[in-house]
Amino acid sequence: MNSYFEIRDLKVSFKTFEGVKRVIDLDSLDINKGETFGLVGESGTGKSVLAMTILRLLPMPPAIIESGQIFFDGEELLSKKEDELRKFRGRRIAMIFQDPMSTLNPVFTVGEQMIRVIVNNEGISRKEAEKKALQMVELVKLPDPKEVLKKYPHELSGGQRQRVIIAIALSCGAEFLIADEPTRNLDVTIQAGILKLLHELQKEFKMTTLFIANNLGLVSAICNRVGIFYKGKIVEVGTVREIIRSHKHPYTETLLNAVPRDGGGNIIVPKLLSNESGPESNNGCSYYDRCPLRDKICKEANPPLRNVTGTHYVACHKAE
Repeated sequence: MNSYFEIRDLKVSFKTFEGVKRVIDLDSLDINKGETFGLVGESGTGKSVLAMTILRLLPMPPAIIESGQIFFDGEELLSKKEDELRKFRGRRIAMIFQDPMSTLNPVFTVGEQMIRVIVNNEGISRKEAEKKALQMVELVKLPDPKEVLKKYPHELSGGQRQRVIIAIALSCGAEFLIADEPTRNLDVTIQAGILKLLHELQKEFKMTTLFIANNLGLVSAICNRVGIFYKGKIVEVGTVREIIRSHKHPYTETLLNAVPRDGGGNIIVPKLLSNESGPESNNGCSYYDRCPLRDKICKEANPPLRNVTGTHYVACHKAE
């Protein structure tokens, strides 16, 4: 193992009334220490399921982790017991969820929730936890931090709540951050502020970040490398420059076309994508039913990730 974070041969399914449905079928994913890796795909592709699998937060059943390994700093996570995982959650690996309102408890003040997290994870006194909570609120640049700690979640705006979630995620010194579409329900102006904050915190704390989004415009502003995710698989991966300017997979082209541009062709405004698709192919490429370049071989054989150049890989029979 060479990478700081690695996933190998991960297969995750769900039990449904129609039978067992495969949601994640990921051969490999590598993230280097200190980098921000973007995982991009439309809604319903399994991005959040992957994030929850990393921290073992999926309800089992109906979820089933059929096979695979997840390595973090040399330690395999999927084989660990629940009490062992608690040493990683919050302390070493933290997660920012999509909806801050559902993440925060509406019956407790923001300060009380932050203090409880810090006390439980760091084992310090309540007085020390109060000081640290105040420091973290100041760190995420919320005005009048003492008043913020006294407020309930519903008294804060969406952007303020998301900053509180970021403060909680970083309050216990996590070195690996999973940001699951942290700007999804925010307007464009607030999105820019949250992205800038995450970028500054990543540089300051030298965190490794898995940034999940459904918009390539977002990841191009904050990430070092990007993986294009479709139906539980990475179909293309490379640096931001390689993906934006030299992409090879038809699905990547679809994602790029879904983002509005200005007169000079530059990506400007985030836009959510639909998840319309035809029936899934059993043996061939997962994108077969929607691909304008599909051929007979695409239906018969699932393409593996192949190196294009440098760090650029693509899983497509027609990429050449």
